[in-house]
This record gives sequence, C-alpha cells and structure tokens, in this order.
Amino acid sequence: MRPALTILQLDTHFPRVPGDVACAETYQEEIEIIRIPAASVGRIVTDRPSSIDIAPFAEAVRRAQGKIIATSCGFLAHWQDHLQTSCTRPVIASALLALSDLASRGHRPSVLTFDAEKLQAGHPEVLSKYADQVIGLSPDMHLRQVIEGDATTFDQHRAETEITALVKDRVTSECQVLLLECTNLPPYKAALRHVFKGQIFDILTGIEAARPGTVRPRFL
Repeated sequence: MRPALTILQLDTHFPRVPGDVACAETYQEEIEIIRIPAASVGRIVTDRPSSIDIAPFAEAVRRAQGKIIATSCGFLAHWQDHLQTSCTRPVIASALLALSDLASRGHRPSVLTFDAEKLQAGHPEVLSKYADQVIGLSPDMHLRQVIEGDATTFDQHRAETEITALVKDRVTSECQVLLLECTNLPPYKAALRHVFKGQIFDILTGIEAARPGTVRPRFL
C-alpha cells in the first residue's frame, strides 16, 4: 500500500519528536522518509536559495511513494514550482506557501523562522509583501544549537520554554496569525497557544489541507 506521505528530509540526525514533520508519530498513517544525501542544514538554510543543489530533491520526488510529498525545511520554498513539476501528486516545499492564501483572507502573519536574517535575505519579495514581521530563533537558543550542530540529544522542555518566551516577547499584540516556517517548531504549538491566542499555521496544516486525515489532530 502506498504511504500517505513522503518526507524529503535533510541529511540530519538530531532527534525528531512527535509533532516534527519527520517523526512517524506525527501522523495517523504510514509515512515514507527519504533522506537527501549531503543536504546539511548549513547548505539548505541559506540566504541564496537559488544556490541550493535541488537535483537530489527532484530525483527523490520522482521516486517518492507517498500520496503527497513534503520537505523538512521551509527554506526550500524557492524551489516549489520546480519540485512540483517532477510529479503529479501534491508537493509542499514549505509552510511559506500559505502566505499568499492568508493574504487573500486579509491576514499578514508574523513568521517564526529558524534564521530570520537568512530567510529575509533569501525571500525578500514574498516576506515584504505578505508578512507583518519575521522573528528568528536566536543563535543561543537550544533548539537552534541542536539543529545547527546536528546533536543526537536535546532538552525538549528547554526548547519549549525558550520558544514560547520568544513568541510572547516578540509577536506584536495586533497579530492574529502566526506562521511557523521551521518544520521543527510544530511540536511546541500546544505550548505556544498559551501565549498566542490567534491562529497558527505550519507545514502540518499544509499537509492536512492537502490530504485530510493525515496528521494526528493533537498536532494541528
């Protein structure tokens, strides 16, 4: 039987906890994970997205078995159309794809990202047009250090505490929508709802919209 979803995962080894896009426990059905060789965080999280070697991702799309396909890094948004042309099934390269749709409904979200400086430099037009503010994880935050260092262990409680504090301190009081670019942030969505009362969108809401019933409800 064909898996519900294929995840094109960067070549990383840090823990994937429930709620993470590349954790099988996030979903209600079987998923397929294709690790992209040499696609390190340093190579994909870049301020020059056109420089990414997209060929291995496109090849993975062509051999993916999932009914829909998603990536494990929102910085691949630049390559959405290219990846989609590689197959007829839905491809979701990034949660950033939701920005234009949210704008059509009158929303200018705050975007929470792994690296604000690189995201804004690499995607200036879409962010300036559709986003109200862009907030990045600071270099000293635990989750960012774990991901950048590809650590094999981490303190999930510490990560949650730091992320919720960041949103509480930085998201404007007028903001009604928060968009999580980083696919490693959805595990903290329940905690974020204690400090942010608006709507939260991420890669999981995009996956669920493309194929209802795929994501476990507690992660939406």
